[in-house]
Amino acid sequence: MTKYLISFPAPAMDIPDEDWVEVGEASRAVIREAKHAGAYVFGGGINADVEPLMVAADGGVAHGTYPQSKELSGGFCVLELPSRDAAITWAAKLAKACRCAQELREFHHDPES
Repeated sequence: MTKYLISFPAPAMDIPDEDWVEVGEASRAVIREAKHAGAYVFGGGINADVEPLMVAADGGVAHGTYPQSKELSGGFCVLELPSRDAAITWAAKLAKACRCAQELREFHHDPES
């Protein structure tokens, strides 16, 4: 089984205020379905209210982030699935529920994880 990251940036969810409750319930229903299927590993959303930190190899801490990840925001989930086709199916379910496209990435297999 392979782990897949399904994610979206916060600005992709251009949802009218009156639809947020419905979208939230629809997306949680997909996550409940993934849990029931035994595919769910973990998920959540990036807390945009908490500033990112850079932690150096020497343990030093600085405010900020890598320039290429400055815009990291939104939500994600990690699912463990038998195939890329299965991952595409789950990403499509989440895209429909969240009303925005989802990015799909495959994790490199690490026997220690």
